[in-house]
Amino acid sequence: MKWIAFWLYVSLIAIAFLFNLLGLMRLYPLYLTAPLLFIVLFFPVYFLNRKNKKSL
Repeated sequence: MKWIAFWLYVSLIAIAFLFNLLGLMRLYPLYLTAPLLFIVLFFPVYFLNRKNKKSL
């Protein structure tokens, strides 16, 4: 199950990066592609970091 999530994250990052490249070439609006790439990069880091926090 962890490998499926890992490959899902890798594929989502790759797709968002390629979509952002299309945005940089002005084929898609950059104000849509840049936040999408940020969100795709943010959520895996957020969930991985949240697991390691100690509760008060």
